[in-house]
Amino acid sequence: MKFYRKSKVDSVIPTASMADISFLLIIFFMVSTVFVRYRGLPVELPEAAKIEKLESRRNVTGIWIDRQGQLIVDDQPVPLDQVAKLFNDKMRDNPRLIVSVKGDEQAKFGLVSDVLEELRRAEALRVNFATDRERAE
Repeated sequence: MKFYRKSKVDSVIPTASMADISFLLIIFFMVSTVFVRYRGLPVELPEAAKIEKLESRRNVTGIWIDRQGQLIVDDQPVPLDQVAKLFNDKMRDNPRLIVSVKGDEQAKFGLVSDVLEELRRAEALRVNFATDRERAE
């Protein structure tokens, strides 16, 4: 009797449906994954309750803040550190003075905030934020 030696057994993993399974997993993860974009801190900009035109320009002093960060008070350039002293003198002369602040769209808000702090130090508390009437409506 002759014995035949068994040939080595090959263990084969069927890979015919492997591509289908991988694509199904990719589609599942694409559909079920939520991408969260970082949108930054929420900023709530102030809105005017109403817009009213100042009829009397006699008690109004204007401050213009341009995009380069220059302050112009009554058509004269003024450095930021002189604003409190200037308006302290103006408030002493006219206690009913209204300060009208108007800034360029590209002006930095930090500078506007600094101007408001200087006005607060000078006790010029009647502040008006000027707008373009065409835009506001």
